Amino acid sequence: MDPSGIAYHNSDPDFTILSIPQWRADIYKFLAVTFWGSLPGNFQRRISAFYSRVYDKPFTKYIIAPYVRYYYKDPGYKDKFLPPEGKKDFGSFQDFFIRRFKKLPINKSPWVWPCEGLLCDQGKVYEFGALKVKGDIRTIETIFGVFKGDISPTYSFTNVFLHNKNYHRIHAPVSGTITRIQHIPGDLIVLRPWIYKQNPSLPAFRNERYNIDITDNKGRVWYLSIVGGPAVGTIKLPKSITLENSVEKLDELALFYLGSTCCMAAPEHPKYHCKNAFVEVGASY
Repeated sequence: MDPSGIAYHNSDPDFTILSIPQWRADIYKFLAVTFWGSLPGNFQRRISAFYSRVYDKPFTKYIIAPYVRYYYKDPGYKDKFLPPEGKKDFGSFQDFFIRRFKKLPINKSPWVWPCEGLLCDQGKVYEFGALKVKGDIRTIETIFGVFKGDISPTYSFTNVFLHNKNYHRIHAPVSGTITRIQHIPGDLIVLRPWIYKQNPSLPAFRNERYNIDITDNKGRVWYLSIVGGPAVGTIKLPKSITLENSVEKLDELALFYLGSTCCMAAPEHPKYHCKNAFVEVGASY
Protein backbone atom coordinates (compact mmCIF):
# COMPACT_ATOMS: atom_id res chain seq x y z
CA MET A 1 0.00 0.00 0.00
CA ASP A 2 1.41 3.43 -0.90
CA PRO A 3 1.43 6.43 1.47
CA SER A 4 -1.88 7.77 0.12
CA GLY A 5 -3.67 4.54 1.02
CA ILE A 6 -4.07 2.97 -2.43
CA ALA A 7 -3.73 -0.81 -2.37
CA TYR A 8 -1.55 -2.51 -4.95
CA HIS A 9 -4.20 -4.84 -6.32
CA ASN A 10 -3.40 -4.83 -10.02
CA SER A 11 0.31 -5.47 -10.35
CA ASP A 12 2.81 -8.13 -9.49
CA PRO A 13 5.62 -5.85 -8.26
CA ASP A 14 8.40 -8.43 -8.38
CA PHE A 15 11.05 -6.93 -10.64
CA THR A 16 14.61 -8.18 -10.90
CA ILE A 17 17.14 -5.61 -12.04
CA LEU A 18 19.80 -7.46 -13.97
CA SER A 19 23.31 -6.78 -12.81
CA ILE A 20 25.70 -7.54 -15.62
CA PRO A 21 29.43 -6.80 -15.89
CA GLN A 22 30.50 -3.81 -17.93
CA TRP A 23 32.04 -5.95 -20.68
CA ARG A 24 28.71 -7.68 -21.31
CA ALA A 25 26.88 -4.37 -21.25
CA ASP A 26 29.35 -3.06 -23.84
CA ILE A 27 28.71 -6.06 -26.12
CA TYR A 28 24.94 -5.71 -25.82
CA LYS A 29 25.19 -1.98 -26.44
CA PHE A 30 27.31 -2.60 -29.55
CA LEU A 31 24.73 -5.03 -30.93
CA ALA A 32 21.81 -2.78 -30.00
CA VAL A 33 23.19 0.60 -31.06
CA THR A 34 26.10 0.13 -33.45
CA PHE A 35 24.78 -2.91 -35.35
CA TRP A 36 20.96 -2.87 -35.13
CA GLY A 37 20.86 0.92 -34.69
CA SER A 38 22.78 1.48 -37.93
CA LEU A 39 20.11 -0.29 -39.97
CA PRO A 40 17.58 1.97 -41.73
CA GLY A 41 14.61 2.90 -39.56
CA ASN A 42 12.11 1.58 -42.11
CA PHE A 43 13.85 -1.80 -42.08
CA GLN A 44 13.78 -1.90 -38.27
CA ARG A 45 10.05 -1.17 -38.32
CA ARG A 46 9.30 -3.83 -40.94
CA ILE A 47 11.18 -6.48 -38.95
CA SER A 48 9.49 -5.34 -35.74
CA ALA A 49 6.03 -5.37 -37.32
CA PHE A 50 6.62 -8.92 -38.62
CA TYR A 51 7.76 -10.04 -35.18
CA SER A 52 4.74 -8.37 -33.60
CA ARG A 53 2.33 -10.08 -36.02
CA VAL A 54 3.61 -13.49 -34.96
CA TYR A 55 2.12 -12.88 -31.53
CA ASP A 56 -1.27 -12.18 -33.11
CA LYS A 57 -1.49 -15.79 -34.29
CA PRO A 58 -4.05 -17.97 -32.47
CA PHE A 59 -1.47 -20.64 -31.53
CA THR A 60 0.34 -18.11 -29.31
CA LYS A 61 -2.53 -18.15 -26.79
CA TYR A 62 -1.02 -21.37 -25.48
CA ILE A 63 2.02 -19.35 -24.35
CA ILE A 64 -0.08 -17.34 -21.90
CA ALA A 65 -0.58 -19.93 -19.12
CA PRO A 66 3.10 -20.94 -18.78
CA TYR A 67 4.14 -17.29 -19.16
CA VAL A 68 1.90 -16.28 -16.25
CA ARG A 69 3.17 -19.15 -14.10
CA TYR A 70 6.79 -18.17 -14.80
CA TYR A 71 6.56 -14.40 -14.38
CA TYR A 72 3.91 -13.74 -11.73
CA LYS A 73 3.82 -14.85 -8.11
CA ASP A 74 0.07 -14.24 -7.92
CA PRO A 75 -1.70 -17.30 -9.41
CA GLY A 76 -4.79 -15.18 -10.03
CA TYR A 77 -2.93 -12.41 -11.83
CA LYS A 78 -4.61 -12.92 -15.21
CA ASP A 79 -8.06 -12.77 -13.63
CA LYS A 80 -7.54 -9.07 -12.84
CA PHE A 81 -7.62 -8.19 -16.53
CA LEU A 82 -9.89 -8.29 -19.55
CA PRO A 83 -9.03 -9.03 -23.19
CA PRO A 84 -8.81 -5.96 -25.47
CA GLU A 85 -11.45 -4.57 -27.85
CA GLY A 86 -14.40 -6.22 -26.15
CA LYS A 87 -13.19 -9.77 -26.78
CA LYS A 88 -14.42 -12.51 -24.46
CA ASP A 89 -11.15 -14.43 -24.33
CA PHE A 90 -7.45 -13.91 -24.84
CA GLY A 91 -7.20 -15.27 -28.38
CA SER A 92 -3.47 -14.69 -28.75
CA PHE A 93 -0.45 -13.69 -26.72
CA GLN A 94 -0.81 -10.17 -28.11
CA ASP A 95 -4.29 -10.01 -26.56
CA PHE A 96 -2.74 -10.78 -23.18
CA PHE A 97 0.07 -8.30 -23.74
CA ILE A 98 -2.40 -5.44 -24.30
CA ARG A 99 -4.76 -6.59 -21.54
CA ARG A 100 -7.06 -4.08 -19.83
CA PHE A 101 -7.69 -3.62 -16.13
CA LYS A 102 -11.05 -4.92 -14.99
CA LYS A 103 -11.03 -2.05 -12.51
CA LEU A 104 -8.63 0.87 -12.42
CA PRO A 105 -7.16 1.81 -9.06
CA ILE A 106 -8.78 4.62 -7.08
CA ASN A 107 -6.48 7.27 -5.66
CA LYS A 108 -7.35 10.70 -4.23
CA SER A 109 -3.90 12.05 -5.04
CA PRO A 110 -4.06 14.64 -7.86
CA TRP A 111 -0.96 13.16 -9.53
CA VAL A 112 -0.31 9.48 -10.21
CA TRP A 113 2.11 7.32 -12.12
CA PRO A 114 0.96 6.85 -15.73
CA CYS A 115 2.41 3.38 -16.24
CA GLU A 116 3.88 0.30 -14.63
CA GLY A 117 7.51 -0.71 -14.61
CA LEU A 118 11.03 0.05 -13.46
CA LEU A 119 11.87 3.68 -12.73
CA CYS A 120 15.22 3.47 -14.51
CA ASP A 121 16.09 7.18 -14.64
CA GLN A 122 15.13 10.15 -12.50
CA GLY A 123 16.29 13.69 -11.74
CA LYS A 124 15.72 17.38 -12.33
CA VAL A 125 15.91 18.41 -15.98
CA TYR A 126 18.96 20.61 -15.31
CA GLU A 127 20.86 17.61 -13.94
CA PHE A 128 20.92 15.89 -17.33
CA GLY A 129 23.63 17.06 -19.69
CA ALA A 130 23.69 16.92 -23.47
CA LEU A 131 24.17 13.61 -25.26
CA LYS A 132 25.77 13.03 -28.64
CA VAL A 133 23.51 10.86 -30.80
CA LYS A 134 24.28 10.15 -34.45
CA GLY A 135 26.55 13.17 -34.55
CA ASP A 136 23.94 15.53 -33.04
CA ILE A 137 23.95 17.07 -29.58
CA ARG A 138 20.68 16.28 -27.87
CA THR A 139 19.20 17.35 -24.53
CA ILE A 140 16.26 16.16 -22.44
CA GLU A 141 14.03 18.46 -24.49
CA THR A 142 14.91 16.38 -27.57
CA ILE A 143 12.99 13.43 -26.14
CA PHE A 144 9.82 15.51 -25.91
CA GLY A 145 10.28 17.20 -29.29
CA VAL A 146 10.61 20.74 -27.95
CA PHE A 147 13.42 23.30 -27.98
CA LYS A 148 16.03 23.66 -25.27
CA GLY A 149 14.63 25.91 -22.57
CA ASP A 150 10.98 25.10 -23.32
CA ILE A 151 10.86 22.81 -20.29
CA SER A 152 11.68 24.39 -16.96
CA PRO A 153 15.08 23.16 -15.71
CA THR A 154 13.48 22.52 -12.31
CA TYR A 155 10.93 20.08 -13.78
CA SER A 156 11.38 16.46 -12.77
CA PHE A 157 12.37 13.96 -15.47
CA THR A 158 11.45 10.29 -15.08
CA ASN A 159 11.82 7.29 -17.36
CA VAL A 160 9.91 4.08 -16.68
CA PHE A 161 10.99 0.91 -18.47
CA LEU A 162 8.12 -1.45 -19.19
CA HIS A 163 9.36 -5.03 -19.16
CA ASN A 164 7.48 -7.56 -21.29
CA LYS A 165 5.73 -8.79 -18.14
CA ASN A 166 4.35 -5.35 -17.27
CA TYR A 167 0.99 -3.84 -18.13
CA HIS A 168 1.45 -1.93 -21.40
CA ARG A 169 -1.16 0.80 -21.39
CA ILE A 170 -0.29 4.41 -20.53
CA HIS A 171 -2.73 6.51 -18.50
CA ALA A 172 -3.03 10.22 -17.77
CA PRO A 173 -0.99 11.18 -14.70
CA VAL A 174 -3.16 14.26 -14.09
CA SER A 175 -6.46 15.77 -15.19
CA GLY A 176 -6.24 18.50 -17.79
CA THR A 177 -6.36 19.36 -21.48
CA ILE A 178 -4.32 17.80 -24.27
CA THR A 179 -2.38 20.69 -25.76
CA ARG A 180 0.05 18.88 -28.07
CA ILE A 181 0.37 15.52 -29.82
CA GLN A 182 3.52 14.80 -31.80
CA HIS A 183 4.80 11.71 -33.57
CA ILE A 184 8.58 11.45 -33.99
CA PRO A 185 9.79 8.69 -36.35
CA GLY A 186 13.04 7.11 -35.29
CA ASP A 187 14.94 3.93 -34.53
CA LEU A 188 13.75 0.96 -32.50
CA ILE A 189 16.90 0.07 -30.59
CA VAL A 190 16.78 -2.19 -27.53
CA LEU A 191 15.31 -0.48 -24.46
CA ARG A 192 16.65 -2.52 -21.56
CA PRO A 193 18.28 0.01 -19.21
CA TRP A 194 20.95 -2.33 -17.82
CA ILE A 195 22.60 -2.28 -21.25
CA TYR A 196 23.15 1.48 -21.00
CA LYS A 197 24.76 1.69 -17.58
CA GLN A 198 25.80 5.34 -17.87
CA ASN A 199 22.65 6.56 -19.64
CA PRO A 200 19.59 4.30 -19.31
CA SER A 201 17.49 6.85 -21.23
CA LEU A 202 19.62 6.65 -24.40
CA PRO A 203 16.89 4.91 -26.48
CA ALA A 204 14.41 7.68 -25.68
CA PHE A 205 16.66 10.18 -27.46
CA ARG A 206 16.59 8.31 -30.75
CA ASN A 207 13.66 5.85 -30.87
CA GLU A 208 10.25 6.33 -32.44
CA ARG A 209 7.85 7.97 -30.01
CA TYR A 210 4.61 9.81 -29.44
CA ASN A 211 4.74 12.95 -27.34
CA ILE A 212 1.61 14.10 -25.53
CA ASP A 213 1.36 17.30 -23.47
CA ILE A 214 -1.32 17.70 -20.80
CA THR A 215 -1.93 21.16 -19.37
CA ASP A 216 -3.37 20.87 -15.86
CA ASN A 217 -5.87 23.17 -14.17
CA LYS A 218 -3.02 25.32 -12.85
CA GLY A 219 -1.80 25.99 -16.39
CA ARG A 220 1.27 23.75 -16.00
CA VAL A 221 2.33 21.43 -18.80
CA TRP A 222 3.02 17.75 -18.12
CA TYR A 223 5.16 16.31 -20.93
CA LEU A 224 4.87 12.60 -21.75
CA SER A 225 6.91 10.68 -24.29
CA ILE A 226 5.75 7.19 -25.19
CA VAL A 227 8.80 5.43 -26.63
CA GLY A 228 8.81 2.30 -28.79
CA GLY A 229 11.45 -0.40 -29.03
CA PRO A 230 12.18 -3.52 -31.08
CA ALA A 231 9.10 -5.60 -31.87
CA VAL A 232 6.82 -2.57 -31.43
CA GLY A 233 4.66 -2.83 -34.51
CA THR A 234 2.28 -0.14 -33.26
CA ILE A 235 1.87 2.55 -30.65
CA LYS A 236 -1.89 3.16 -30.62
CA LEU A 237 -3.72 6.20 -29.26
CA PRO A 238 -7.43 5.99 -28.37
CA LYS A 239 -9.79 8.03 -30.56
CA SER A 240 -10.50 10.34 -27.64
CA ILE A 241 -6.87 11.47 -27.47
CA THR A 242 -7.02 14.55 -29.72
CA LEU A 243 -5.93 18.15 -29.38
CA GLU A 244 -7.95 20.29 -26.97
CA ASN A 245 -9.81 17.29 -25.56
CA SER A 246 -9.96 17.10 -21.79
CA VAL A 247 -8.71 14.05 -19.94
CA GLU A 248 -9.30 12.89 -16.42
CA LYS A 249 -6.59 11.38 -14.26
CA LEU A 250 -6.08 7.72 -15.26
CA ASP A 251 -7.83 8.04 -18.62
CA GLU A 252 -6.03 5.86 -21.16
CA LEU A 253 -3.55 7.73 -23.39
CA ALA A 254 -1.88 4.96 -25.41
CA LEU A 255 -1.00 1.28 -25.64
CA PHE A 256 2.00 -0.59 -26.99
CA TYR A 257 2.07 -3.73 -29.06
CA LEU A 258 5.21 -5.16 -27.40
CA GLY A 259 8.09 -3.25 -25.78
CA SER A 260 8.21 0.31 -24.46
CA THR A 261 9.35 3.02 -22.08
CA CYS A 262 7.49 6.09 -20.88
CA CYS A 263 9.30 9.34 -20.12
CA MET A 264 7.75 12.28 -18.33
CA ALA A 265 8.81 15.83 -17.50
CA ALA A 266 6.56 17.11 -14.73
CA PRO A 267 6.18 20.22 -12.58
CA GLU A 268 5.76 18.00 -9.54
CA HIS A 269 8.44 15.68 -8.19
CA PRO A 270 8.08 12.03 -7.17
CA LYS A 271 7.58 11.82 -3.41
CA TYR A 272 7.50 8.10 -2.79
CA HIS A 273 9.75 6.48 -5.40
CA CYS A 274 13.41 6.70 -6.32
CA LYS A 275 15.53 5.38 -9.15
CA ASN A 276 15.33 1.60 -9.67
CA ALA A 277 12.03 1.36 -7.77
CA PHE A 278 8.95 -0.35 -9.16
CA VAL A 279 6.10 2.02 -10.01
CA GLU A 280 2.52 1.17 -10.77
CA VAL A 281 -0.37 2.74 -12.67
CA GLY A 282 -2.42 4.83 -10.26
CA ALA A 283 0.14 4.85 -7.43
CA SER A 284 0.75 8.29 -5.93
CA TYR A 285 3.42 10.13 -7.91
